[in-house]
Formats: sequence, structure tokens, C-alpha cells
Amino acid sequence: MARLAFCQLRTLISSSQRNAWLLASSQRLGTEKYPSQIPSFGCRRTLCISAVQQQEVEPLTGKEQRLLSNIYGGLLNGQRACLAEAITLVESAHPRKRQIALILLQKVLSHHREQEQLNNGKPLAFRVGLSGPPGAGKSTFIEYFGKMLTEQGHKVAVLAVDPSSSTSGGSLLGDKTRMTELSRDMNAYIRPSPTRGTLGGVTRTTNEAILLCESGGYNIVLVETVGVGQSEYAVADMVDMFVLLLPPAGGDELQGIKRGIIEMADLVTITKADGDLLIPARKIQAEYVSALKLLRKRSKTWRPQVIRISAKTGEGIPELWKKMAEFQNTMLASGELLARRRSQQKVWMWNLIQENVLLHFRNHPAVKDQIPLLEQQVLAGVLSPGHAADVLLKAFSESS
Repeated sequence: MARLAFCQLRTLISSSQRNAWLLASSQRLGTEKYPSQIPSFGCRRTLCISAVQQQEVEPLTGKEQRLLSNIYGGLLNGQRACLAEAITLVESAHPRKRQIALILLQKVLSHHREQEQLNNGKPLAFRVGLSGPPGAGKSTFIEYFGKMLTEQGHKVAVLAVDPSSSTSGGSLLGDKTRMTELSRDMNAYIRPSPTRGTLGGVTRTTNEAILLCESGGYNIVLVETVGVGQSEYAVADMVDMFVLLLPPAGGDELQGIKRGIIEMADLVTITKADGDLLIPARKIQAEYVSALKLLRKRSKTWRPQVIRISAKTGEGIPELWKKMAEFQNTMLASGELLARRRSQQKVWMWNLIQENVLLHFRNHPAVKDQIPLLEQQVLAGVLSPGHAADVLLKAFSESS
């Protein structure tokens, strides 16, 4: 019964997202409110349409339409203020703002596809995920690396996610403070975001923020994540290349870093390779070169490499960029990069479905009032967590 209820639970999508998507699609396709021409995407068209016709979509007001038009137009013209406003809109948890954000994203996706077609089907930007333990020098590296790229004519967007306090919910958001030079560069855009408790430090809107940055004209997007662990699969599922930054002399690195994140890394970078740390950096580099030979490769055409860099002296960073460009060209030529992006979209679709399904479950009338009581019984040891979950899922299943 619990398994059946969970299967039923996964098939539900929040009405606000569904309605906003239909409204955006109808506006884009030029059809009526609930057009039969909307693609069914494999489901039975009559069932899909009859299900959504029961919901009323509130049209945008004149003020909302002007807001949407101004943000969209400014975003395509490369206005940083409009990019910031667009990201704030998609990060909002307000239901109405979320509907407007979904319409904006649909318009951006349409424009994005058109631009990629003009670019012979190639991606408009290079997405790079950066991760590493605290103290690895990620912010120092990003500032030096970003300045080097902007001097070469690139436009760089940095999506830096700071950990939120589990007690107060606050976040320092100090990335602009640590990247003072890059934050003043007009060809760079730094967006610090709180995790809000999201595992791995990647928020549900990070993937959407990447798309908005690309539409704003930024051709290199760097996503800096929090911590090291299995949760970094989240960022690996939204970028083209995953770079792991590791400091030297940090203890038993091969044991301290989980195998899963090493297998995900397309490039392992030993930071702070200067001064007294140069010899330990060389040692760690040799250890990881040997270790990578024993691990399963993510790509059929690319073999992960280990290099040393120093953001203090700049040594190794131009070589790092050459390796990144080599990776991009190799993956594009083999078709793996585009295949990886298509697979990532499917992964994030189901991630968002699961998140919204859980929210719908917690707010469902059949279980909402029972949750506090069952939580107290679990805390008191009267019920096991599994039994309490079965009770809630059964109540949800019987009322659906």
C-alpha cells in the first residue's frame, strides 16, 4: 500500500506550475486558453486536457505584463539589473511570482533554442562546476580566473552558493566581499545565493539561473558549490565540466575525499602550489594521478587529469583554461556534451517533480493535521518512523 501510494504521489505536479506552463505555452504558440494543439508528450491528450481544464489560470494583469516585458527585454540586452531581477523572480517562493517566473523562463527557453540554431546547434555558453573542501581557495581562484577570462573578451557569470544556518536560516553571502576585483568588472556578474538547507548547496533554481545568465550574454558560467560529498552529484547534473579543487597538505586526501566525487571530476586541480606548499602539492598530484587510473571514467573520450595551480602567483591557471577548452572541444566533437545536457534536463525535471510532490503531500488535507501528532509519537518512541510514514501514505492514498 505504501509503495502504491508513493507511486501515486510521484505522478502529481503542483497546479501552479502546470497552469503557468499551459499559459506560457498558449501564449508562445498563439493558441487559445487550453489548446488541443499543445503536445501531449507521450500522455493521452484527452486525459491531460480534461485534467487541466478543471483548473482556472488567472491571466496576467497589465502591471505584471509590463514587468515581464521589461525584465525579458532588458535581459536580452545584457542589462545586469534585469538579470538580477529575473533571478530574484525565479528564486521567489511566492506562488504568483513563481507563475510569472515560469512564463519568463518559457520565453527565455524559446529564445535560447533560436540562438542555438543560429550557432549551428552548439551551446551558447560553457558551464563549469567548481567544488572543494573549505579552505581550498575557491574564491581566490575564481577571482583570478575570472579576471583572466574577462581580459580575453569573455563575459563571466559566477553563481556562488553560500551555506545557510540551520538555526537562524541566515547566510553570510560574502562572495562579493572575497572577490572584490571581479565584482567591479563590468564583464563579470557574481550572484551569491543561500542554500536554504538544500543538500550539497545547490538550490532548486540554480539550473534556471544558469539559463538566465546565458540569455544575458554570459558565455562562461561558473557554479561554485559548498563542501565535498555525494551531494555534489547535484552540480554535476547541471554543468558541462566538473572541476574539483583540493588544497595540499590537508591530511590523508585519498581517504578524506569520497570516491564518488573523484569519479565525477573531469579535472582535479591542486591549489596553493607555491612556496612551502609546492612540494606537498607535487606529492598530492602524483597520488591522484595514480588513483584516477583505477577509477571508472565518466566519459568515453575524455580522461580526467590532475594539474597544479597557484592563484597567488597565477602559475598553472592559463594551462588550466587550455585544458578546459580542450575538454569542451573534445566533448562537442564526440557529441557527449550535448547528450549530457539532454540527460541533465530530464534529471532536473524529476528533481523538481519530487520537490513539488513532497510539498503537495505535506499540505494535503488528509495528512496535514496528522503530521504534527505522528511526529510527536516518533520523537517519543511510540511509533517507528517507517510505521508513521506508512500511516501518512495510506491516508493520502485513500483520499486521492
